[in-house]
Amino acid sequence: MNPAMMGGGQGGPRQVYVLNRGTKRESGRKAQLSNIKAGTVVSDIIRTTLGPRSMLKMILDMMGQIQLTSDGNAILREIDVSHPAARSMIDLARTQDEEVGDGTTSVIIMAGEMLAVAEPYVQRNLHPTHIVKGYFTALDDAVQIIDQELAFPIDLKDEEAVKTIVNSCIGTKFTHRYADLMCRLAVDAVQTVKSEQQNGKLDIDVKRYAKIEKIPGGSFSDCKVLDGVMMNKDILHPKMRRRIENPRILLLDCPVEYKKGESMTNTTLSGEEDFEQLLKLEEDWIKSVCDDIIKFKPDLVVTEKGLSDLAQYYLVSNGISALRRIRKTDNNRIARATGATIVHRTSEIQEKDIGTCGLFEVRKIGDEYFSFIEQCKDPKACSIVLRGGSKDILNEIERNLHDAMAVVKNLFIDPRYICGGGATEMALSQRLMEKSKSLEGLEKLPYQAVAAALEIIPKTLADNCGARTIRVITELRAKHAGGENKSWGVNGMTGELSDMRDLKIFEPCSVKSQTIKTAIESACMLLRIDDIVSGISKKRDTKKGSTPFSGRPGHLGALGGGQQVNMMG
Repeated sequence: MNPAMMGGGQGGPRQVYVLNRGTKRESGRKAQLSNIKAGTVVSDIIRTTLGPRSMLKMILDMMGQIQLTSDGNAILREIDVSHPAARSMIDLARTQDEEVGDGTTSVIIMAGEMLAVAEPYVQRNLHPTHIVKGYFTALDDAVQIIDQELAFPIDLKDEEAVKTIVNSCIGTKFTHRYADLMCRLAVDAVQTVKSEQQNGKLDIDVKRYAKIEKIPGGSFSDCKVLDGVMMNKDILHPKMRRRIENPRILLLDCPVEYKKGESMTNTTLSGEEDFEQLLKLEEDWIKSVCDDIIKFKPDLVVTEKGLSDLAQYYLVSNGISALRRIRKTDNNRIARATGATIVHRTSEIQEKDIGTCGLFEVRKIGDEYFSFIEQCKDPKACSIVLRGGSKDILNEIERNLHDAMAVVKNLFIDPRYICGGGATEMALSQRLMEKSKSLEGLEKLPYQAVAAALEIIPKTLADNCGARTIRVITELRAKHAGGENKSWGVNGMTGELSDMRDLKIFEPCSVKSQTIKTAIESACMLLRIDDIVSGISKKRDTKKGSTPFSGRPGHLGALGGGQQVNMMG
């Protein structure tokens, strides 16, 4: 800061400038209303992407590539925003995706509605502390009601029950036509990857050990989960074996070639034979490394680093196939699937470091070669092969499969489910309204506002399938009156009221709890902001009649007065 002081004379009033001239500041009620407006604008962007009748968004990203998706997180991460509150809202979708993997659209819609219902109280000068207190009281009661009244246990040994819940998740996605296949892929992948830790807890690291390989071409029915690992690699020498049954596999993360200097290396040669001696030393070193490998008679050598032509010759001479320069993550997956140990020096190889599998084979798919290490006895890592007509379709299938695997993972960690279709939200809304009658003080109004805001999910489902929203929501309230018909919600296909148990529309309990927690906590955080100071560090060169953000795809600006979203839905 560069403070400049101006005085009206000796003893006169002095005015102090603390902020730079280019700094914009909003404070008090203006800042709170600005945050509320920003949150509702972001939620309005993806509101139409909720439910089985959801619309797609076409987004032109910064690299000029087009994305077609209805996934809330995939949409919002491509949008560039200028308002800090809007940026905070977009981070919610990423947090939800990392935490439970599903519910990214619901959490943004619910958070936007939590902010919208607080606007009347802000305009009436109700202190944000009272609003926040009422919100947190409602959150505690909502989580308690879900745990005690609305959640049902599930038997994880019953695969059909698990697939039913996963099917409900996929039913609102692009791949709902192939729901059975997607359910099988998700369940098989999680079953393969899960392992029990020493403390008895389940370790399910789908992100690290279940790799999705997208191969354009073929039909969607060709998708499968391998009982092993595949990589986009071919063998190094044409005479190496391309198919080996029950191979002994050695994994390395060291180079099988002469080490080059990491920085500039100078060598002074004084005699005529020195250069030949230098080459011989390199060859002898490579031969000693290969002898260390050959001693244990592996059938396949996989290394993360390089493998020289001379080393290839020694390995081919002993009937050993080799793959080089694979990713560290792929090497970790192979080690987990085959039981091998990654070795850092060839001189330290032991018999227990060697892994095995049922089959190693190099296959040509399309124009590229892929190495398959499969038929492993107890693989704790796998590759999921996805086939489809184009890259856009494959990317959307990958996003849907990620959500499906997250649902299965959540069920294994917390084996409880609740009814979907807005039934849980409406039941919560009715129970909170009843509980609010026993409250007193200023917190009662925000408490009731949370109950009203929860109705946004069934309301949006009815909107997106073209139903008469007011009539449907009124009828649904009447159904839930008195705490009855807790499983009744909105049929997202027809817009009519239905029993979600009959339609078999369920959600994992952990996803719904996380959605409500994240939405209310983020709304409380934004409502407690009473000052926004934004300093412009550098001036943007703009032409007359154009905005500073014109020409930037996916930009969301001007949140105070109106919406400016360069995207098509």
